Amino acid sequence: MGIWSRKSVDAMRLEAGASGAHLHRSLGVVSLTAFGVGSTIGAGIFVLTGAQAAHHAGPAVTYAFMLASLACFFAGLCYAEFAAMVPIAGSAYSYAYATMGELVAWIIGWCISLEYVFSAAVVAIGWSGYTQSALGDLGLHVPALLAAAPFKLDGNHIVATGTLVNLPAVLVTLGCTLLLVISTRQSAILNTIIVSAKVAAIAIIIVVGARYVDPANWHPFVPPNTGTFEGFGWTGVVTAAGVVFFSYIGFDGISTLAEECHNPQRTIPLSLFAALAICTALYIGVSLVITGMTHYTKLDVPDPIYFALSTVQADLGWLKFLVAVVAVFGLISVILFSLLGQVRILYAMGRDGLMPAAFARTSPRFKTPHVGTLWTGALAAVTAGFVPLDILGELISIGTLLAFAMVCAGILVLRRTLPDAHRPFRTPWVPLVPGLGIICCLGLMYGLPNDTWLRLVIWLAIGLAVYWGYGRRHSKLANVRAGG
Repeated sequence: MGIWSRKSVDAMRLEAGASGAHLHRSLGVVSLTAFGVGSTIGAGIFVLTGAQAAHHAGPAVTYAFMLASLACFFAGLCYAEFAAMVPIAGSAYSYAYATMGELVAWIIGWCISLEYVFSAAVVAIGWSGYTQSALGDLGLHVPALLAAAPFKLDGNHIVATGTLVNLPAVLVTLGCTLLLVISTRQSAILNTIIVSAKVAAIAIIIVVGARYVDPANWHPFVPPNTGTFEGFGWTGVVTAAGVVFFSYIGFDGISTLAEECHNPQRTIPLSLFAALAICTALYIGVSLVITGMTHYTKLDVPDPIYFALSTVQADLGWLKFLVAVVAVFGLISVILFSLLGQVRILYAMGRDGLMPAAFARTSPRFKTPHVGTLWTGALAAVTAGFVPLDILGELISIGTLLAFAMVCAGILVLRRTLPDAHRPFRTPWVPLVPGLGIICCLGLMYGLPNDTWLRLVIWLAIGLAVYWGYGRRHSKLANVRAGG
């Protein structure tokens, strides 16, 4: 009862098929995998790889991606069991509601909201930067007053920049929002085309760039520790792995679309592992190539792939142009999926009464949750337009890691409370796999900077205030059990 009340798996299945409340099932394995890859291959590969190599891991940033993908693999096995049992919108939020109760579910949903909204804003800011650079090469320039956020972080102080708003970031976010309101299916078709081109282009970058690798740049592959936990060495690799985990945020988002999939019991597990395999292979390839072409100490730049290609003594202008095009168009798919994942979390929470019911309404015409989409898009657009990248950057990974750890713990709980439940997909080697998933996620969280933990605590405090002020009083589950 109360904050520990749990929704039964059967009740969730009935809700997923309730008349008048269901979402249109239009996604298959290919389109869902493309959504996962599209949301994952973005700012991580185009921005974070260089910064983490320069600050924490050196060439061993490759190992950081491997560690992050290992945590994803264990969590993915747990996600697949939940998604097959409870194929509804909400992802980790819904799974926690079924296993650990309403309060834990709220915390998970609130943490994932932090990741999705801020991730969409971060990528929109990155898209704005690449787009302005590309336009500048063509002799076109966005007016300075409309090119960046009105303030930035200077050390521990916020200072004015003299600008008004990052208008390109706002416009691309609103454009993606409009597309999602109109149709998830049309968004999926556009996303699949963009992702296919993006993956092909990155594969070309890896193959061509490998010809210009200087193995001397890989020595030492794991630079010696400088005396702090985050300063290189194997502890630096752990820190980098926690930060680059942001690169895998789209992995969680696949399961938020369970109610819009054909045969989700089969589609979700296949899409999860296909997306993880593709993204991990590309991350490893890119990190090896750029640290091989350029010494890691020089990679603290916002465009490490472009910079690494620029340092090669060869005419690779055509390849640099390809990188610019892929960055400009490829990041759109990341914004799309970040918004989409957040909207589906709000949809599930609105259906449960923990958020206003308007978030669970679907458009009679488009069959999409238009209210939640518009609210999410507006919030992400305002964030992208007025909040600088350096304030948002460190807020992305820790909430997702916490959600993944909770999902792994949920499998342990559900195997004990519902041992005989029908499981179209079963997580193997329980409790070993969920236990390893928990250890990996908590280990990566431990390696994150202290400021990141402080911001998480502040965000959770705000979330708990919202829950006690609204969610707990309007919870449909609590009202039903109280006879309301």
